[in-house]
Amino acid sequence: MSTPRAARSTASLRHRLAERGIDLSLLMLVPAVVLTTALFIYPFSYGIGLTFQPNPGIQEQWGGGVLANYRAFFGDAFLFDSIWITMRLALPAALFNVLASIPVAFKLRHRFRGKKLLTTLLVLPITLGTVLTAQGLLIFAGRQGWLNNVLVGVGLVDEPLKLVNNYWGVMFSLIISGFPFAFLLISSYLSGIDPSIDAAARTMGAGWFERFRRITLPLLAPGLATTFILTFVLAFSVFPSARLVGDAMGETRVMALMAYRAFGEQNDYPMASTVAIIMGVVELLVVAVVLLWRSFLYKGSTGGKG
Repeated sequence: MSTPRAARSTASLRHRLAERGIDLSLLMLVPAVVLTTALFIYPFSYGIGLTFQPNPGIQEQWGGGVLANYRAFFGDAFLFDSIWITMRLALPAALFNVLASIPVAFKLRHRFRGKKLLTTLLVLPITLGTVLTAQGLLIFAGRQGWLNNVLVGVGLVDEPLKLVNNYWGVMFSLIISGFPFAFLLISSYLSGIDPSIDAAARTMGAGWFERFRRITLPLLAPGLATTFILTFVLAFSVFPSARLVGDAMGETRVMALMAYRAFGEQNDYPMASTVAIIMGVVELLVVAVVLLWRSFLYKGSTGGKG
C-alpha cells in the first residue's frame, strides 16, 4: 500500500518530467517512430550496407574492395554521366516551374471573374500522373501525333518534328506535371504575406519593382526555396517520363534509370543501391546550396505560411 509520502514523490516526479515535456502524450509518437524506422531508417541503412558488398564481377573488374561499386560508378562514363544528364533535366525544369509560378500566383491573388475555373485548369495536370502525362505527349506531339499531322498537313514543315523520345519530351513532361505543384506552393506562401505592407510602400512612392525586390521577394524567399527544393527532388527522381518520352539509353539516361537497369536487368542490387545513395547525396548538395542562398537573401522575419 503506497504511503502519502510515496504518492507525493511520484506526483513531484511527474511534475518535473512534465516541465521538460515528458509525459504520457509522448506515447503517441511511438507508432510514428516505429513506422519511420521500418519504412525509412532501416531500408536506408540496409541500402548503404549493400553498397559495400559488391558483386564478385564488379570487384574483379574494378578492384577497390568494399568500395568497388563506387569505383565502378565513377569510373564508368556511362554511369557517371547520368549525374549531369539528370541535373540538365531537373535544374531547368524546377527553375522554370518556380519562376513561371510567381507571376501566375500574383495574378490569381486578386479577385476576378473566372478565377476558380482558371485555378482548376492550372492544377488539373497534377492529378494525371507522369505516365498519363507522357502518354498525352506522345498522342499530341509524337511523330504521328495531332500537332505534327497539322503542321505537315498545312505545309509548315516537310517532315514531323521530333518533340518526344528525346531531351525535350522529358522536359515538357516535367514542366506539365511540376508546374501545378509549384504554383500551389507559391500561392500558399503569397497568401500569407500581408498586403498592407505592399500598400504602405506604394503610398510612400515605391515602384512595383522596388516593392517586389525589397518587400515581397525577401518575405517570399522561404517559400521560393522550399518550392524549388521540392520540385527539384521530384524532377531529379524522374523515371516514367525518361522511359516513355525520352531516350532511355541516350540523352535522357537519368540516374533512376541506371538504378533500375542495375536492379531489374542485371540483378545487381548492390550497384542499384550505390546509384540510389549517390542520387541522395547529389540532391542533398543541391538542397544545401539553395538553403544557403535563402539565408544570404534575407535574415529577418519571414512571411508566408512556412
